[in-house]
Amino acid sequence: MVLGSYGTACTATAIARDLLLTAAHCVQPGADYKLVDSAPGREPVLKDIARIERDPQFDLKRLFAHLATADVALIKLAEPLPPRIPPMPLVGDGVSVAVGDPLVVAGYGVTVRGDGRTGGTLRAATLVVTGMPGTLQIRLFDPNTKGQSPGLGACGGDSGAPAFRDSEGKLAIIGVVSWSTGPKLSAGCGGLTGITPLIRYRAWIIDTARALGSPLPPSALDGSN
Repeated sequence: MVLGSYGTACTATAIARDLLLTAAHCVQPGADYKLVDSAPGREPVLKDIARIERDPQFDLKRLFAHLATADVALIKLAEPLPPRIPPMPLVGDGVSVAVGDPLVVAGYGVTVRGDGRTGGTLRAATLVVTGMPGTLQIRLFDPNTKGQSPGLGACGGDSGAPAFRDSEGKLAIIGVVSWSTGPKLSAGCGGLTGITPLIRYRAWIIDTARALGSPLPPSALDGSN
């Protein structure tokens, strides 16, 4: 979980020992950010962030309009993560999704919109692809409610969370959470979950990680574990 000095909270995923993947709108210029390091049986500790890189194509106005944009960013940590947090691989080139495909979304967001007390716990849900998925945007909903009534989905604090694709029991990151709606496209949560797929930004992620001195493990480059 990543906390901002303006009271923001987002989710990020380790993709190298000292590098996190999140959404660009989670780490805006002008604010300070810290990583929450927590483990069972001890108090959470705030860890320093050394550098943040946002995809230069990111457009915040397009995001607010639920339009596709390069909503991806990398967070370079001041020190490596503990061994208990293994880096997750990115999906390989050319991986696509179709309507009905299941994706696993995991994040630290709230379960009740506006109630911060319900956040801070890692939760996961299997959602399915709907609409017209492509390389710009993927929309997900709870297969039981189909976005028409309150169901499972991303909420406040889940921005930047990974959307995993399961291939023969191996998870790889296919995108990050960018936005959510309430049922029937209302404001809130429990309707649609908007994912920014990584396929268009994978090369930027790999090149930037290398420039930051945190090259991704070989397994992350070909999408296998």
